[in-house]
Amino acid sequence: MSGTLIAASYESPIGALSLVLGGGMIHIAEFSDRPDRVARQLDRHYGGLRPENAELLAPVRRALDAYFSGETSAIDPLAACAAGTAFEQAVWRALRAIPAGTCLSYGALAAMLNSSPRAVGRANGRNPIAIIQPCHRLVGADGALTGYAGGLDRKAWLLKHEGARP
Repeated sequence: MSGTLIAASYESPIGALSLVLGGGMIHIAEFSDRPDRVARQLDRHYGGLRPENAELLAPVRRALDAYFSGETSAIDPLAACAAGTAFEQAVWRALRAIPAGTCLSYGALAAMLNSSPRAVGRANGRNPIAIIQPCHRLVGADGALTGYAGGLDRKAWLLKHEGARP
């Protein structure tokens, strides 16, 4: 990654998000109470580059405001550029194809990618762009809520907000 990265925050109903943006794209969006995840991503994929603090770009703020106000498709057009392996990026692209209001099992996504549920789970767990690359839409084979770096309470809230759970 060459160029400047900026760091901004967004106050959501389920906690503040720390975002790292560059070149008009979101590179990282993690819950602010998980700063180690942001630092790990910056170290692993951006050579330890530290972003400059700035205001959140207006189009990103508007999309997140609309999403949290109930227009759950408002985040779909946001440009994301997450650093990861080719397989991780394939999983993250597949996540973006899961419509709001639906869930998919790890196994079902693995079958679509000709992979294993464990490999999908590992890639999903490394997703650096919460909500926008909707890793919260993956559930266990029996529909159980499993594995969410932001916490299962947030995962449940997001799925309820999107209409996927009562």
